[in-house]
Amino acid sequence: MAEPQCIIGPDERILITGAFGFIGQRVVEGLLRRGWRRLRLFVRSSGPEDLMARWRQLGGPEVELELVHGNLLSRPDCARAGQGVALVYHLAAGRGEKSFPDAFMNSVVTTRNLIEGCLAQPGLRRFVNTSTFSVYSNQNKPKGSVLDESCPMEPHPERRGDAYSFAKVKQDEIVMEYAKTRGLPYVLVRPGVVYGPGNKSFTGRVGVGTFGIFLHLGGSNLIPMTYVENCADAIVLAGLAPGVDGEVFNIVDDQPLTSRQFLRAYKRQVRKFRSLYVPKFISYHLCWLWEWYAHWSQGQLPPTFNRLAWHAYWKKTRYSNQKIKQRLGWTQRVPTVEGLSQYFSSLREEKRHA
Repeated sequence: MAEPQCIIGPDERILITGAFGFIGQRVVEGLLRRGWRRLRLFVRSSGPEDLMARWRQLGGPEVELELVHGNLLSRPDCARAGQGVALVYHLAAGRGEKSFPDAFMNSVVTTRNLIEGCLAQPGLRRFVNTSTFSVYSNQNKPKGSVLDESCPMEPHPERRGDAYSFAKVKQDEIVMEYAKTRGLPYVLVRPGVVYGPGNKSFTGRVGVGTFGIFLHLGGSNLIPMTYVENCADAIVLAGLAPGVDGEVFNIVDDQPLTSRQFLRAYKRQVRKFRSLYVPKFISYHLCWLWEWYAHWSQGQLPPTFNRLAWHAYWKKTRYSNQKIKQRLGWTQRVPTVEGLSQYFSSLREEKRHA
């Protein structure tokens, strides 16, 4: 049965982009478990048959899983996908692009096309845009303070040298601009470091392996981790909960690990490797030196490491999930110990089959 106190009913149509992705799969399953029956999946290609079969079984005989094949860079495709939808979960994201134009096209232009397609007809109740913690500026907050939803976004994201973060800031801005100019009903969700089976990446908040040895930069910093199932639960609730239009919700689990704790657990349970801890004072000045040389060389050396990035990723910071608990009624369903166990187990399994 669908839950009470929701902005839409179980027979109204929901559009999910990125439905076959790491988080998107869990969002689809979360909606099906809660009783929503008409899900439209905007995809580039058909998904695995075993996954679709599992979803149909989970949803029961009344479930309607509609695949709409298309490209978010195509306005006609977005208009077709947006027909008759009451709720949109926008989870598709351009990851891995190293150039700013590519990242902008695959995060900002795609989002604009999708919003235009959904606003072309009446009936849209909410647009949930999936953002990231990396949009925040942490430069002017004192060391050890709490980063929450009141923290400002990075005013000059292009200076951080990270195409993905730049594009996500601009994506959030365009969603808020459509709210002002066109009345778009939206919610922004900003997950921290999402981990779990299916994600092989190693968060840069722990450190970097660019120089032949892994430089551990996080130290005693907390990592704003959220297990993928817990993250998906929060995203689903952000779309359904009444009275939260125009709100921003950070997603982070209870009692996150420090960088040092995570690194030790990873080495113990997945694989051992050499690492060198770099104290905060040294890492900050190395970033300053790199930034200065990148400017002096007139772009011959990209400003990959800089003080804005240091403040965002390696400055000592605390995190809060009180807003998603109080406004959305979210609770952490999968404990961190269990989530890490499943995550490390999946990495060991992949390592054996590599």
